[in-house]
Amino acid sequence: MPLSWQAIASSLSSGRIPKRQAGYGPLQTVADERTGLELLRLPKGFSYTSFSWAGERMDDGNIVPGAADGMGVVKESGDLLTMVRNHELQGRVSLVGNPEYAYDNLDGGTSTLVFNTATGKLEKSWLSLSGTLNNCSGGVTPWGSWLSCEEGCYDPEAADRYNWLRRKHWRAEKAKKKHGWVFEVPAEGIAKPLPLTAMGQFQHEAVAFDPDTGYLYQTEDHKPRAGFYRFIPESASQLSHGGQLQMMRVVGYRDMRREAKSEQKYKVEWVPIADPTRGHNPGSHDQAGVVTQGMDAGGTAFVALEGCFYHQGQVFFTAKMSGPARAGQVFCYCPATETLSIIFESPAHSVFSGPDNLAVSPRGNLVLCEDHVTEVNKASRLLSLLDNGDYFYFCQINPEISGNYLGHDLSAKMPHSEWAGISFSADGRWMFANIYAPGLTLAITGPWQADLA
Repeated sequence: MPLSWQAIASSLSSGRIPKRQAGYGPLQTVADERTGLELLRLPKGFSYTSFSWAGERMDDGNIVPGAADGMGVVKESGDLLTMVRNHELQGRVSLVGNPEYAYDNLDGGTSTLVFNTATGKLEKSWLSLSGTLNNCSGGVTPWGSWLSCEEGCYDPEAADRYNWLRRKHWRAEKAKKKHGWVFEVPAEGIAKPLPLTAMGQFQHEAVAFDPDTGYLYQTEDHKPRAGFYRFIPESASQLSHGGQLQMMRVVGYRDMRREAKSEQKYKVEWVPIADPTRGHNPGSHDQAGVVTQGMDAGGTAFVALEGCFYHQGQVFFTAKMSGPARAGQVFCYCPATETLSIIFESPAHSVFSGPDNLAVSPRGNLVLCEDHVTEVNKASRLLSLLDNGDYFYFCQINPEISGNYLGHDLSAKMPHSEWAGISFSADGRWMFANIYAPGLTLAITGPWQADLA
């Protein structure tokens, strides 16, 4: 049966410790149907195919960029399913694609993938947004587009003035414009590179759209303090028309980085952000201008917020470094009651280390992407939450992978990489996910069960 968030919260509040369950059974090494490489460990009966690897050529002639991160399904028509995928690139190489359609001189952006669910093959792909910085995650809109979010908050003038580039590993000195924005990418064609400045200039992660209110919720991957934001647009389907940006205030709590407790339900309010376009505090290039405004207005600090997903009146978001073990928590925000609770808390990095992107499957279960690799897990996993708050591991990058593909040393990159971009076909037959490095997308299918992932 579908996952009951209320049941999970009730279970946690009673002090019950979530346990690992068998799920679909033990994970075993399975070969990729396209390349023959043993990329994944999956339960018996499941299969997968890889496509759109970094370095392959797309249908528009461009080379697939690396650093495959957030992704979403924006359109389904018959057997054809369209996804938009982020590339979290940091300005280390020159612009990818046609400069006529680019926002700036940087190499970040998105690629669009059309997958045939009947044949299990990629039909078409192209570069759909270019010239942006550190496109990390984002979210799907109800009108069939993808909101691609820049995690890098950059100002060329301020960076030069405060010697920011000397302290950072990005090579954003190529940039001619400010960065740290959200961009909208259509399901077809190439995006007009128009930054949605009213949604804020900060280290964006993910976006979740609430169809009941038209509000958009945003996470921020900033350290040591991050905000959870609400954007109220002037026009629900025309985000470029502007709107109001607000930051969550947990009543009675200024800091949820370590204080958030799984057995407690919190009341929340919202405080305004006076200037969403002030990405840095005056006299600095600290990328903390928006979160500082929120804190000064009474908002509450989180840390390293990542995935964000709306489902049936609830907004779920992850904090990959919070909790007693600093191994991560998953929060559930209920707009109808203005309450916040924790539905998953990793007790140790060996259990699950850094929940990142997340999505609710058509079967109603929450699936989490793991960010960190530890001495215990040795390669990142996908975790599924059960109705009572228990969990099971559905998939893992093969920790013993070897070989070379398209010039990528797989043993050097993949076991240390993270999962990202978890998405599903509407009928639930296909699960899609990205492996960040070297950068590729996987389509997984098999004997799904109604009460599992």
